[in-house]
Amino acid sequence: MTFEQIKHTLSHYTVGIAGAGGLGSNIAMHLTRVGIGKLIIADFDVVQESNLNRQFYFRHQLGIKKVVALKANLLAINPLLQLEIHDIRLDSQSITSIFQKVDVMVEAFDRAEMKEVIVEVFQTEFPEIPLVMGNGMAGWGKSNQMRVQQLGNLYVCGDGVSEIADDLPPLSPRVGICAAMQANVVLNILLENRYEP
Repeated sequence: MTFEQIKHTLSHYTVGIAGAGGLGSNIAMHLTRVGIGKLIIADFDVVQESNLNRQFYFRHQLGIKKVVALKANLLAINPLLQLEIHDIRLDSQSITSIFQKVDVMVEAFDRAEMKEVIVEVFQTEFPEIPLVMGNGMAGWGKSNQMRVQQLGNLYVCGDGVSEIADDLPPLSPRVGICAAMQANVVLNILLENRYEP
């Protein structure tokens, strides 16, 4: 497929992203650059200085709601992108109502309990919608340990073990690798209707 054909195909799809931090903001950026038609993004947080080491935001956006700042950044890449943003702290009910009509769902939460919530919602309410998750991207190095695992309609990107801690912080390179892997899985699902690692 040529890039024009890829953009044309992707322009017909909607991708949901739960979370607009290190994973979500970068996944959204990658998908915008390749021509996704519509993104539905939800997050409740604001841009903080500590986010700038790994998230797709800029110093002049400090204090702004992440979904508002991310919308501006994405539209600067592609003004034709359709964007639906939700400034909300997600729970099982809001996940169900906001993301029920996406073609692919992307999980980009920080907290393990929210990862569990979105898996439960999509496995029970929307088992036909692929869910692409991130797990294990803290620290630095060990790039070859990052991988994609497929369990039916669930795809998990990362090394599966590197949990964030004070001495193992989330840094741009590994967070970026995981975000790019998640975006790449989304592309493969939408362009090929299957995943091939």
